[in-house]
Amino acid sequence: MKIGVMAESFRCDFRTAIEKAAALGADGVQKYAVGEELNWTDAQIKEALDIVKSNGMVFSALCGDFGCGFGNPDRNPEIIEKSKRVIELAKKLECNVVTTHIGHLTAEETPTKEIMRKACRELAIFADSMEAAFAVETGPETGEILGEFLDSLGAGGVRVNFDPANLVMCAGDRPENALKYIGKYVVHTHAKDGLKLIPTEKDEILTYTDAQLATLSRYLGKQLTVGEEHDQLAGMGQAFIELPLGEGGVDFDVYLPALAASGFDGFLTIEREVGDSPEADIALAVNFLKEKKAKFAL
Repeated sequence: MKIGVMAESFRCDFRTAIEKAAALGADGVQKYAVGEELNWTDAQIKEALDIVKSNGMVFSALCGDFGCGFGNPDRNPEIIEKSKRVIELAKKLECNVVTTHIGHLTAEETPTKEIMRKACRELAIFADSMEAAFAVETGPETGEILGEFLDSLGAGGVRVNFDPANLVMCAGDRPENALKYIGKYVVHTHAKDGLKLIPTEKDEILTYTDAQLATLSRYLGKQLTVGEEHDQLAGMGQAFIELPLGEGGVDFDVYLPALAASGFDGFLTIEREVGDSPEADIALAVNFLKEKKAKFAL
């Protein structure tokens, strides 16, 4: 497996982000492509590709998330066409994967779910024609629900961007369990960690190790009391928290071997969306992944 970094996680200009990623020993980068990038000239595309290549890396994926999903039939034609343009841009950047969120999938069949299926089927057919993948990011539904949805599309172009933290933080699913249903679809992953803080009706009571409670206390700035932690967390109103790799609920010693067993040998792309020291967190994440890669010969 290879290590990637989301360029925007560095919170600086693109060229500097690429140089920082290369200095940390990353193999590739993912970049958002939902704004001015869609109007890049051939010269701008070449410049971006040259920046990445000259630093010894490749584009692991583009992010084509327009922030609205595919549940609105009135807006879908516009978002579908923009998504196709992102796929075309990805190919020009010598990349075959575009990631996105499609919206919340329910277990039951609903009119909205069928609207989402129609949009995804169109994008799957288009991605197939481009020899590319339009990859749905995991969360907030379980792997089983997402797998059943993808099985129903009848085209292979819509795949999975596997984010283990989203499954833990939002869906209450275990990454190694989700892979049983969607492992065959995974073409890209995000390396992220976190914890769910407030249970939903379908959850069993959330339990934390002593180390996780200490971590939560540190990052939330509030000393949690054993036995009262659930009431304290509920009172804060925060449903989940993203944490540095290895400090959350993703068991990488179980997850990564399961990911490898599914046949995946692509990018573990670090995404750090919060925190005051993203560059330091990314450096820690790179080292963490290098250790796991060596431990499990990935």
